[in-house]
Amino acid sequence: MSEPQPARPSREPREPQEPRADRPKRPAPLLFEPGAPDTTGGDRFFELESMDDPRQLLARATELEQAFRTAADRATEFQAIAAAQLTDPRRFDRLTPADLAERAGWTEDYARKMAEYGEGLIAGGGVTP
Repeated sequence: MSEPQPARPSREPREPQEPRADRPKRPAPLLFEPGAPDTTGGDRFFELESMDDPRQLLARATELEQAFRTAADRATEFQAIAAAQLTDPRRFDRLTPADLAERAGWTEDYARKMAEYGEGLIAGGGVTP
């Protein structure tokens, strides 16, 4: 199976990274609840299509891009922690890297790297700010 694709324009597989100290603590606020029914009958993406001022559009789109990137990075860190926990040799029901890869849709090598990355995160206290 293929490795998960990053939430970036790049098509290269994403390697686990060290946590970034410069990332924002909170994502940009949402203007509406995702999944809420649209009463206007058209598609909407965080109200971006209704913005007429290109400066405002750029600022809001940039906020959202940074928030989604931060969310994707944090989700990857939590995936790594889960991978480390699931492959921990002290668990009686531990998964092999091959089993983890199959479950997560990764290659076995990527599963092994994610588990190692997760071990480092756990040793450093996890990912909570």
